[in-house]
Amino acid sequence: MAPEEARRLLAEAELIRSAEEVAQAIDRLAAEISARLGETNPLVLTVMTGGIFFAGQLLPRLAFPLDCDYLHATRYRNTTLGRDSEWIAEPRTPVAGRTVLLLDDILDEGITLAAIKQRLLAQGAKECITAVLTEKQLGRAKPISAEFVGLTLPDRYVFGCGMDVKGAWRNLPEIFAVKGL
Repeated sequence: MAPEEARRLLAEAELIRSAEEVAQAIDRLAAEISARLGETNPLVLTVMTGGIFFAGQLLPRLAFPLDCDYLHATRYRNTTLGRDSEWIAEPRTPVAGRTVLLLDDILDEGITLAAIKQRLLAQGAKECITAVLTEKQLGRAKPISAEFVGLTLPDRYVFGCGMDVKGAWRNLPEIFAVKGL
């Protein structure tokens, strides 16, 4: 997307969650995750690319030993419509026998996150716990529920905090909804 179009989208967008709300949600999640996983030495896997913002904010707040890696699976490919899941990168760290904490930006329809969790369990993970910065309220059943959810969002096309609009604005500290979507 051209920078001018990205700036126009942001100027017309509606603020859904402020940077302060996001930071408070991450603080709360850090406390909840620490209470649940602080003694397990988990393998923390970030789902790229959206999960990088969340992981970057959450990890410094987790005051216990852990291992970090990432994976990359997507359905969107810088578009607004999901397709079949595509695996771009598997974690390099073996998951067999590990407690895995999977970090992602949003639980939308849940198809990609459910497929990732299933794959990690099939690879021998002892357990796979999911934490998402946001969950979109769709009003219908999803194939997965996250154990940890930071913020709920309306069923709109959102961006910021790791979520993009046509590849832009993942870097924003707040969450916006695209006008008209």
